[in-house]
Amino acid sequence: MLIRREDAADVEQIRAVHAAAFAPSEAEAALVDALRADEGWMPALSFVAEGRDGEVVGHVVCTRAHVDGVPVLGLGPLGVLPSAQRRGVGHALMHAVLGAADALGEPVVVLLGHADYYPRFGFRPAADYGIIPPVAEWAPHFQARPLTAYEPAIRGAFVYAQPFREL
Repeated sequence: MLIRREDAADVEQIRAVHAAAFAPSEAEAALVDALRADEGWMPALSFVAEGRDGEVVGHVVCTRAHVDGVPVLGLGPLGVLPSAQRRGVGHALMHAVLGAADALGEPVVVLLGHADYYPRFGFRPAADYGIIPPVAEWAPHFQARPLTAYEPAIRGAFVYAQPFREL
């Protein structure tokens, strides 16, 4: 498996990955398309996992978000083809995107996700860092991962890139 940045030739395969990973919902596939067209899109933080035959089997992206006006990252979606799940693809994508975000000097990554999966990557409840979810009911699954540039003063309401707010 190879983890690399997304390129223009990957767009349709990325769409197919998210459509399959989240079937029957097409929401995540459409979200990635909308994020790619948004000003919050960060090409340096959109990664694919390529299988042995060159097929895209997974994708993860971080986009620009804010905590009380401070630029941070929102992670997601993370999708892996069902046939490639439980083989370390998601794990490799997470490490790649978090490492890249840290290298870019980003302070914190925030996500809405499974409370049993993401702690293995250093995520904790966002409330532990004073980061407030856009929807109060999300709190049990709303998580944050500070990076090297994190400052404890980064506290307040979290705002995703516009396409997340249009869901």
